This record gives sequence, structure tokens and C-alpha cells, in this order.
Amino acid sequence: MMGWYERLISRNVPNVTPEDAWRRLQDDSDVLIVDVRQPIETDSGSVPGAVLIPLTEFGRRLEELPRDRPILTICRSSHRSPIAARQLKKAGYDVTNVSGGTDAWRKAGLPFVKPTGRAGAG
Repeated sequence: MMGWYERLISRNVPNVTPEDAWRRLQDDSDVLIVDVRQPIETDSGSVPGAVLIPLTEFGRRLEELPRDRPILTICRSSHRSPIAARQLKKAGYDVTNVSGGTDAWRKAGLPFVKPTGRAGAG
């Protein structure tokens, strides 16, 4: 269930449950998930296939994300990802926020893996 803070900061951006987000990722290979947590947080794992761009770097790295694919944003608890989603929506991206973040994702028993690389790294 979405909290008041999440509703406030994600206005005008659709939200989806972790289970629905996982289904979208399975059903549509074009869907891209972007994890906006800090590297120290993502070192313990993330959603399979997630692009890792910390919210602190998000504004200057938007152009790394494809404009022709739907994007899901996720963080730990849905405090940061709606902010990223709003930035993307304002820039014209097709974006949906994952409600409850990786906390809810893991609680739902969905796949969570060690990251293999970071977008723009190297």
C-alpha cells in the first residue's frame, strides 16, 4: 500500500506494485528498470537487469536512458524513485514508479541479484 509521502512526491507519475513490475519485465523485453539507490546499497543486490544510476547523479545522467523504452524506477523504500520518475516524466520519458521499492520487492519474494555492472561505469 502506498504511503502519504509516496503519493505526494509521485503525483502525475503512475505507480505499480513490485509483482506487477516483475510481470512487466518478464512480458516486455523493452521495459527497463532503473535503480536509483547509492552504490553501497546496490552492492548487496538489485532487480535482475536493473540499470544503476544513483539519484544524486540522476539529473546529469538522464541522457544515458533510452527515450523509446518504458522505464520503471525503484529505490529502497519509494522515497527517492518517485523523484527520479518525476524528472523522467518532465523530460518526456514513459515512466512508472515501483511502489514500496526494493524492500517491498524482496518482501514479495521476487528475484534479487548481485549487480553485474553500472551504467556509465568504466
